[in-house]
Amino acid sequence: MSAVFENPPLWRRAAPWLHGFDGPLAFAVFLLAGAGLLAMYSSGFDHGTRFMDHGRNMLIAGFVMFVVAQIPPQRLMSLAVPLYVLGVALLIAVAVFGITKKGAKRWVNVGVVIQPSEILKIATPLMLAWWFQKREGQLRPFDFLVAGALLMLPVGLIMKQPDLGTSLLVMAAGLAVIFFAGLPWKLIVPPFLLAVAGILMLLVFEPQLCAAGNRWPVLHDYQQQRICTLLDPTKDPLGKGFHIIQGMIAIGSGGLFGKGFMQGTQTHLEFIPERTTDFIFAAFSEEFGLVGNLLLIACFIFLILRGLAIALEASTLFSRLLAGAVTTIFFTYAFVNMGMVSGILPVVGVPLPFISYGGTAMVTLGLALGILMSIAKTKRLVQS
Repeated sequence: MSAVFENPPLWRRAAPWLHGFDGPLAFAVFLLAGAGLLAMYSSGFDHGTRFMDHGRNMLIAGFVMFVVAQIPPQRLMSLAVPLYVLGVALLIAVAVFGITKKGAKRWVNVGVVIQPSEILKIATPLMLAWWFQKREGQLRPFDFLVAGALLMLPVGLIMKQPDLGTSLLVMAAGLAVIFFAGLPWKLIVPPFLLAVAGILMLLVFEPQLCAAGNRWPVLHDYQQQRICTLLDPTKDPLGKGFHIIQGMIAIGSGGLFGKGFMQGTQTHLEFIPERTTDFIFAAFSEEFGLVGNLLLIACFIFLILRGLAIALEASTLFSRLLAGAVTTIFFTYAFVNMGMVSGILPVVGVPLPFISYGGTAMVTLGLALGILMSIAKTKRLVQS
C-alpha cells in the first residue's frame, strides 16, 4: 500500500512565519514606505544612486524587522543588560579614541566603523523596561532615581560627542519608559513648568541672550547658535538662517495641493539644503502641499496609535513599557523633524522615518518595528 504525501504550496509553508503579524501596523509602514520612495525619487533622482540606495535600505530594514519579530519578548528581555553594557562601553571607547568628523567624535573603529549611539536608541529603553519589570509590585522612589541614572549615563556620553539630535531621541525613549512605569505627577509637573518658563524667558530676552559674545553655560557654541537662529533666522539669512528660511519658503510655496510631483522649484533648483535627508519634508511639502502633508501626518498618527494599542494589549509589564518606548521613538523622530523644517524647533539633524535617506537610521527603525511586531505576535499566539 503506497502512501501519498501532499506537497503544500509555498504560501502555506510560509504561513506559520507570518502568523500573528500585526496587519494594521504593517499597512501603516507600507504607506509610509511608499511615500518615502515617492519623495526620494523626486528629490534624489539626480543625486547619484540615492533612490536605489533608499530602496535597498528599506529592504534591509524589512529583513531586520522580520528577523526580530521572530524573537519573543522574553528573549529580548534577556538581551537588555548585555546590549546596554555593550552600548555604554562603546560610547566610552568613542570618548577615549573615537573618530572625529566635522568637529564631532561619534564613531569608533572595531574592525568596521560604527556609531554606537544608534545602539542606545533601542538598548536604553530595553534596559529601563528590564529594570522596571524586575521591580514590578515593589516600586519605590529610589527605583526611579536608579532609572534616571541609567538613562542619563548614555545621554550624557552622547551629548559630549556632541550629538544633540540622537541624545534627544534616547532621552525621549527612556523618559517614555519611566513615565509609563508610573512616575508620579508631582515629579512630572515641576520640570514641565520649568521648561515652559525657560522657553518664555528665551522669547522675551532673546535680544540680550543672543547678543554677540554672550556665552550660555552647558551648551556648545553651535547648539546656542541653532537656538538663536531659530528665534530669529533673518539675522543671518545667507548663513546659519539659510536652512530654516528656505525650508519655510518651500513649505509655504506648496500651497493647498502642491506644485506637483517633480515640479518643486525650491527642491530641484537646490535651494533646499539636505533635500534628501534632514529637509526632505520641505521638498515633500512643496510638491504635495497641505493635503499631502495632512495625509503623511495621518499615516504617522495611525502608526503611533497602533503602537500604543499594542503596548496597552501586551501581556507583561516589560512588553508594555518597551512597546510604549518604541512608539515614542517614532513620534519623536517625526515631531522633531517636521518641527525643525517648519521653523518651530532648532535644526538638530533628526531624519523623518521612512522618508529621509539614511542606512543606519532605517535599520534602527526596522529593529524598532520588529520589536513591536514581536510583542503583537506573542499576544496573538497566546490568544489563539
